[in-house]
Amino acid sequence: MGGEQKLEKKRRRGFGMLSDIRRNGTSYLLVLPAMAYTFIFGYMTYPYMVIAFQRFNYSKGIFHSEWIGLKNFEFFFRSNKAFTVTFNTIYLNLLFIIFGTLTALAISLILNELRKKLFVKISQSMMLFPNFISWIVISYVLYAFFSMDMGIVNKLLNQLGIAPVNWYTEQQAWPAILTIMHVWKGAGMSAVIYLATITGIDETLYEAAEIDGASRWQMCMRITVPLMMPTVVILMLLSVGKIMYGDFGMIYALIGDNGTLYATTDIIDTYVFRSLRQIGNPSEAMAVGLFQSVVGFILVFGTNAITRKFFKDGALY
Repeated sequence: MGGEQKLEKKRRRGFGMLSDIRRNGTSYLLVLPAMAYTFIFGYMTYPYMVIAFQRFNYSKGIFHSEWIGLKNFEFFFRSNKAFTVTFNTIYLNLLFIIFGTLTALAISLILNELRKKLFVKISQSMMLFPNFISWIVISYVLYAFFSMDMGIVNKLLNQLGIAPVNWYTEQQAWPAILTIMHVWKGAGMSAVIYLATITGIDETLYEAAEIDGASRWQMCMRITVPLMMPTVVILMLLSVGKIMYGDFGMIYALIGDNGTLYATTDIIDTYVFRSLRQIGNPSEAMAVGLFQSVVGFILVFGTNAITRKFFKDGALY
């Protein structure tokens, strides 16, 4: 018994953290920049959350600034735009999540069914390309489509005998436009994740289904889609956790300071950015950021609890 215990201790010691680093040094070296970024811009920023409860003074720092309790939160919650920007943030993110997920799923399933490998590779490259285009560049492309005088859309409307539309004053059209642009830019990258999931499905399942006389559509609906659901649900859970955070880069690049469209496109992030730029109070900005984080934390736990109850394989923990 004593010899077996010693062997077990040696075995455990052999799989320790330091031993694993020695064996996979190159892999850890590749991860090091991401770890450093997370530590510096993630964990090291935690102490600064206290300024949400202070009247922060740069010269005094976080330890000597005046404590004012929840007064910084009043800046946001007593604002006449608090409900509007909160609704817009949640509404737009829901549109992005739903249509982005459905589009990425559809793309991955279609590419999986295609048999021409060259065509699949070209299609994947074309769909991935928008992900690497800056939102600033896309804003100019969008202007080329929706410009009042020279826009492609208005020229088409003119050809059909329809009066041109000043799209940059049409509030109700922009949630749809933003959703289309978000899906166009990001669906290709999401589809790659789903394709990787499909690649991991056991081929013998398809072979057995084919022997039983199942069509490609039946195999897709009865095998591929159900086995993809855990990945889909996990990615959606992660997206729900960020539902209070709008895509600031996209909204600000495409909308900018166009106050005419604020009613349907202004989100918490752009509202706080404008307030910080105009007022210059970091404590109020931190208060709103803390509010977003707490709500996101609650949503992740709540959604995960519901998922664990009805679909255990898709839960994060």
